Amino acid sequence: MQVQEKHDFIKRKAKEHIPETSEKIAWSVHAVKKLRLDGLKKNDVEISLRECEIIEDYSMKGRSLPGCLVLSFITSDPIHAVIAIDKAYDRIFIVTVYKPSSARWQNDWKTRRRK
Repeated sequence: MQVQEKHDFIKRKAKEHIPETSEKIAWSVHAVKKLRLDGLKKNDVEISLRECEIIEDYSMKGRSLPGCLVLSFITSDPIHAVIAIDKAYDRIFIVTVYKPSSARWQNDWKTRRRK
C-alpha cells in the first residue's frame, strides 16, 4: 500500500467513524492506556485524525497490517498515533497514541532529534 493510499484511507475512515453506530476506528488496549496517561480523550483524537499527516511509513516486515506514524493536532497540541490499516474490516486500528516530547522531536513534530 502506497503512502498516499494510506493517508487517504485513514482520513476517510476518521470522517466515516460514528461511535457506536459506524465504528471505523478501533483502539488497542495499549493505545487506551497511553490515552489516559497523556490526559487525552478518544473523541478528540478520532476527530484530529481527519486532518492528520503521515510522518513515517512503516514496512510490512514483522507486521500483519500496513502501518504508519501520523501527526495531528488537538487545538494547537501535537498528537502522534501509530495507525494500522485494516482494509479487511474497513477500519483503522490505533496501535498507540501519545503527546510527542520536544526532547525527542524537533519543533515541526515530524522530525526525530538525533541522539
